[in-house]
Amino acid sequence: MAISMALHETATRINQFYRLTKPRVVSLIVFTAVIGMFMAVPGAVPLDILLLGTIGIALVAGAAAALNCLVEQKMDAVMARTKGRPLPQGKVSVPETLFFLMIVGGAGLFILYEWVNELTMWLTLGTFVGYAIIYTVILKPLTPQNIVIGGASGAMPPVLGWTAVTGEIASDALLLFLIIFAWTPPHFWALALYRKNEYASIGMPMLPVTHGDQFTKLQVLLYTVILCVVTFLPYVTQMSGMIYLVSSTILNGIFMYYAIEIYRNYSDQLAREAFRYSILYLALLFVALLMDHYFFF
Repeated sequence: MAISMALHETATRINQFYRLTKPRVVSLIVFTAVIGMFMAVPGAVPLDILLLGTIGIALVAGAAAALNCLVEQKMDAVMARTKGRPLPQGKVSVPETLFFLMIVGGAGLFILYEWVNELTMWLTLGTFVGYAIIYTVILKPLTPQNIVIGGASGAMPPVLGWTAVTGEIASDALLLFLIIFAWTPPHFWALALYRKNEYASIGMPMLPVTHGDQFTKLQVLLYTVILCVVTFLPYVTQMSGMIYLVSSTILNGIFMYYAIEIYRNYSDQLAREAFRYSILYLALLFVALLMDHYFFF
């Protein structure tokens, strides 16, 4: 009985540290990084690079998420969306979180440096600093354009995947970066619209708080138009073919519908649906890129 309870407590503790890494967010990061790996080569990705590159990028991304939780723990305690996280709940302590993120992040960087390549390690470290320090600590509480500027860090995973395989940055990798960079504002501002009061309560200068709903809805629409244009670039540059073109056209049509409806007939429910769809949109867009890469016609 005592052994069973001890095992249960250990599993619970491990789960709390796992939750610090924001696994749902990290899973999308890792997914786009893996797609970047496959897009970088005409055939199969070497198995060792695929596994070690994925593990290294995932560990550093998880460490960045843990640092974000650490920096924002007081704000997380106020917001309904985040008050159940381990730090606000007292499930883990600040020293434990610091130790955890240093070990996890350090292990990820070591794996990338030792068994992938030095460029990927440095780019991943730069992404960590960009997200956890520049975006979380500096930009997020300072400017309503935090999402736009900080989006550069969130757009890096496919580039990291690409460099893990090739050891260099290519123009096609930068197109993948540009897609996520353009996707980030309408994705997050849809969330910010229906969470406006929560952001206002913690003094976070998100766009709906500083510029109002109508301006934010217009920005969601404009950035969605930009996103749709950007997503056609892989076809224009012959990076992809008809599978991707047809898929992106359909996905963009649905995204544009949400953006137009948010602008014309806003409701919190509609914004929630748009936010959820935007996650599915990005995943399916990259799946279409991958399918087209191996079944080009």
